[in-house]
Amino acid sequence: MKEKNIYDFYKKVGENVKKFRLTKGYSQLELALEIGIKSVAFYSNCENVRYGKHFNLEHLYKISKVLNVNICEFFKEITSTN
Repeated sequence: MKEKNIYDFYKKVGENVKKFRLTKGYSQLELALEIGIKSVAFYSNCENVRYGKHFNLEHLYKISKVLNVNICEFFKEITSTN
């Protein structure tokens, strides 16, 4: 598996989280605090896949509950190629 494929996967997940966050009217700070992340910088880095940071399954589970979105929505439009 190429590192770029993994990066693209995390990038798409972050984009999907951002789309739902904005649709539901949450700022990065508000959502970060709701899921127990005290640093908006860390949250932002995860959402934008900066510095190797990305959401883990616990983050995604909590985000899905706060935003009232099926967790599967965060994995939409992700394609796997060999």
